Amino acid sequence: MLGESSSIRATEDFVEFWSTGVQAKGEFQCSGCGYGVTIHRSLPTCPMCGGQVWEQTSWHPFSRSQDAPSRYF
Repeated sequence: MLGESSSIRATEDFVEFWSTGVQAKGEFQCSGCGYGVTIHRSLPTCPMCGGQVWEQTSWHPFSRSQDAPSRYF
């Protein structure tokens, strides 16, 4: 268990981990299974594996739109 701190801060070679229940905003993925969420409230328990530890991912505002088929030629 990660204890009572709201998150564990990253150092030079380490990833910052966030616990279930922490108030957060952004994109996160479960450190256990990789399931991704976009959150604007407290981090949930992972609905896929029940994990309670999250890693914040980089936000890519146009990544999904590039995968979508183009409507214009």
